[in-house]
Amino acid sequence: MSRPATVPRELSFEPFSGSRAIAAGLITRRMLNGPHWRRILPDVYVHEGSYRPEDHRMWCVAAAARLPPGAAIHELSAAFLWGIDLLPLRGPRQTVVPVHVALPKTARPDPHPRIRYASRTLTPDDITSLSGLPLTTEVRTAFDLGRSLPRAAALGALDAFLHRRLVTRNSLAAYIDTRSGLRGLLQVRDLLALAEPLSESPMESRLRLLLHDAGLPKPTPQYRVKAPSAGKGRFVARVDLAYPQWRIAIEYEGDHHRERAAFRKDVYRFNALREAGWIALRFTADDVLRRKEQVTQKVRRAIADRAT
Repeated sequence: MSRPATVPRELSFEPFSGSRAIAAGLITRRMLNGPHWRRILPDVYVHEGSYRPEDHRMWCVAAAARLPPGAAIHELSAAFLWGIDLLPLRGPRQTVVPVHVALPKTARPDPHPRIRYASRTLTPDDITSLSGLPLTTEVRTAFDLGRSLPRAAALGALDAFLHRRLVTRNSLAAYIDTRSGLRGLLQVRDLLALAEPLSESPMESRLRLLLHDAGLPKPTPQYRVKAPSAGKGRFVARVDLAYPQWRIAIEYEGDHHRERAAFRKDVYRFNALREAGWIALRFTADDVLRRKEQVTQKVRRAIADRAT
């Protein structure tokens, strides 16, 4: 469906500053008050056809339209823009997660429920532009998440940034060394030593941290199990975590494993693992989040059985 001729193309798809659009001659105040536009923040509008209340990027664009110099989108929202969605799950009564914004200490926040402000000291090297949006650099975003999020979530964030190759362990370690005196340095430094680029999900990171905190041996992530045979061996399965020396596989089972196709594939995989002499321990989110001691007991018991 074509848009009305009165809608300038420059303003058709993303939020914009009304006052700036008027000053540029793109629209009039009377037009903004018409039926084609929706005011979503003070002085920020979006075309009715482009309004998507559940779209976090739309709210990031809206927040950026009213940021003062030196401010930037940061933490969870910056990670989202870098392609790493760590935003909390949205329930039926919460369709929008506030945009996380870092303000210079000299700036005064203009409170709004769609924006979560924090006072930060950012250097020019900490801020970059992505598709026209000011946000913290990859290394600064990973650094902030690693020191500010709860420990398990922080490890998941570091794993994700390493997995996507947005940062390297060395580049983040070097950055940490230049930020003495900031809150959370001990946590991010300790977690960086545990971070794993091969980790493929936040829950997998939580499971790995759970085993570490219980004093269990470090498992091998994304291990390729092969059946004994001539030559290099026949590939059996790739498992989330493994103790190859004891032939123990540890798997995190997300909700997608309940789908029929995934269930059938899992049955085949675990039968193949058993035939290859492996045992597989499977854990859900409830196990990792609410039954931590039972998880570690099962793993410890499996190691003890296999080690004898």
